[in-house]
Amino acid sequence: MTLHRLILREIRHRKVNFALSVLGAAVAVAAVLSTVGALRAYDRETEAVIDEMEEATKAEMAKLEDEIRKSMKGLGFNLFIFPEGQDLSEVYAEGFASRTMPEEYVTKLAESGVVTVNHLLPSLTKKLEWPEQKRTVILIGVRGEVPIAHRSPKAPLIDPVEPGHLVMGYELHRSLGLKKGDTVTFMEREFTIDDTYEARGSKDDITLWMNLGECQEMLDMKGEINAIQALECNCATVDRLGEIRAELGEILPNTQIIETQSTALARAEARNQAAATSRAQIEAKEEQRARLRAEREKLAGWLLPVATLVSMIWIGLLAFINVRERLPEIGILRAIGVKGRTILGAFLGRAVLAGVVGGVIGVVVAKVVKLPSVDSGPIIESGEWIAAIVTAPLLAALAAWLPSLAAAQRDPAEVLRHD
Repeated sequence: MTLHRLILREIRHRKVNFALSVLGAAVAVAAVLSTVGALRAYDRETEAVIDEMEEATKAEMAKLEDEIRKSMKGLGFNLFIFPEGQDLSEVYAEGFASRTMPEEYVTKLAESGVVTVNHLLPSLTKKLEWPEQKRTVILIGVRGEVPIAHRSPKAPLIDPVEPGHLVMGYELHRSLGLKKGDTVTFMEREFTIDDTYEARGSKDDITLWMNLGECQEMLDMKGEINAIQALECNCATVDRLGEIRAELGEILPNTQIIETQSTALARAEARNQAAATSRAQIEAKEEQRARLRAEREKLAGWLLPVATLVSMIWIGLLAFINVRERLPEIGILRAIGVKGRTILGAFLGRAVLAGVVGGVIGVVVAKVVKLPSVDSGPIIESGEWIAAIVTAPLLAALAAWLPSLAAAQRDPAEVLRHD
């Protein structure tokens, strides 16, 4: 009698016992694959959540940055560079410096590789009489912002004034009945009103803005400015102003720097706080994820060995029961000349076949089970499916080894003497 026919007859004669062995292998494979898949799905889901939080944080920070830029338009810069020797009490009282410095200073600063400031705007400010209207005004000459050489261009905080145009403060255009697009004469020159501002409750309400080059020409101060306005970088450092003064002092030693608090600066600091809070939330989420995963790994660390061991004990016990019930038949087979290794091969082959069938069923069950998933590839790799199917029959054969070996070594005379 051939080995494979002996295995098939053994399975056909003990269908229930074989089915229970298949069930044990299937449960073990399904449990292992489902646990591995659940852990991996959890990792991918939490990674996706953290990635979404980071993207949301970046979007929120970009939104806040844009709001800060918009809020600073018209509110003014928060950093001013004045000529050396300028009496700052005069600046605080009048709102501008009486001393001047070369306009080329702003170019030197922009090309220096400065890192503590953004948005450089040279200006020339002077209080004078508007002869045509016989009233005192503050005249400010401005040009476009000077880009910092080593940085990508940024959207300007204040739009430049084109030659031949004026921008008027609230009190001026209101009292004179002027509006955008009107023509007005200033110091014997005609200008078009390019824009008019709403009330600000400051000196800006009696201010005229014009092109810097025209302003220098009209005041006979060509190439001169009396301030460089800037926006300090949005950096949360202990001595922010000290760092700025140290850096700019090396580049422009013949200047002095003052900082003014503003609503925009407060919002910038709020942005830093919001960014810190968002980072803390992401870190807390990552810590929670690590803690939960450690707990899941701990659970899987004893669940998987227990499931495998129980399955092996189950298969081994079924093999033992089968051998015990088949002792008379084993004795007859041995008596008619069937060798012990054939008996051993029959029982082990039956166990291996049960492991293969159970492994396939376990894989199918694990595939059918609805595990959490994300769109980042399969949760269980194809190699892992194959490894499960290959490992299941090996473990089944190991579990059935001792009962099968005992059956193969039984003396047929001793068996038949009792039966």
